[in-house]
Amino acid sequence: MARSIKKGAFVDEHLRRKIEELNKKFDKKVVKTWSRRSTVFPEMVGHTLAVHNGKKFIPVYVTENMVGHKLGEFAATRTFKGHGTKGDRAAAAAAAGAGAPAPAPAKA
Repeated sequence: MARSIKKGAFVDEHLRRKIEELNKKFDKKVVKTWSRRSTVFPEMVGHTLAVHNGKKFIPVYVTENMVGHKLGEFAATRTFKGHGTKGDRAAAAAAAGAGAPAPAPAKA
């Protein structure tokens, strides 16, 4: 369920203060944050935020298209390792091919 419009977007106070300080100084330092729940607001555009994914900090350059989304959306927490290797496929094909006829080769 979405957050009430009356309440406005949620941003951790410490992160908001850091961004405001950088904007006052016209500085473009990388800001480390663990606040994946914070919403990207327009003042963040142009800054690079290092968002923690549970293991390391992922640098995220904020653009206008990101406004309104959560920081956690841009730092994936899970790594896809694949569905299998060539060895796994060869073993499965050999096991399946023991009793079934081989498929016809595809024509180009």
